[in-house]
Amino acid sequence: MAMPRKTVLTLLVATLVAGCGGRDDVTLSRIRHTGNGPDEFSIIPGKPLQTPENLASLPTPNPGGVNLTDQNPLADGVAALGGNPAGGVASNGALVNHANRYGATPAIRQTLAAEDKELRKAHGRVDVLRFLPGDDYVQAYRREWLDAYAEEERLRNRGVLTPASPPPPE
Repeated sequence: MAMPRKTVLTLLVATLVAGCGGRDDVTLSRIRHTGNGPDEFSIIPGKPLQTPENLASLPTPNPGGVNLTDQNPLADGVAALGGNPAGGVASNGALVNHANRYGATPAIRQTLAAEDKELRKAHGRVDVLRFLPGDDYVQAYRREWLDAYAEEERLRNRGVLTPASPPPPE
């Protein structure tokens, strides 16, 4: 015995509506390692090895401790910007002042988190059934993308030199 058409449509609509709820934290990017090879996002190259000045005065090994070839992105970034990586923020007042020269919003992280949550609520549920190519991040932030070549052209028209810019794609 076949179900009436009205019952089937009602169940279909109820299923679709139920599928749209309960998704508070929208995953924007789906970067997953599914192959048998290495995960390129988990491989962090070390710094180059160096021969010490005096081989007799090497420190004692400390398993699990810090190694001279380990990456330290925070200290490396501070050093690249001209600060003192060993001193922390307090000893890099000139660097902090230079970074804040155009002003800074004290609660910028909270503000951005709230704005991101609203944007994900508005756009993150577009592709619930995953019919569209890409992921929710692409769908939510496509309007925010910067066209690098248009921006380069705008800067060049204003007389700004862009010597490190790659040639446009063919």
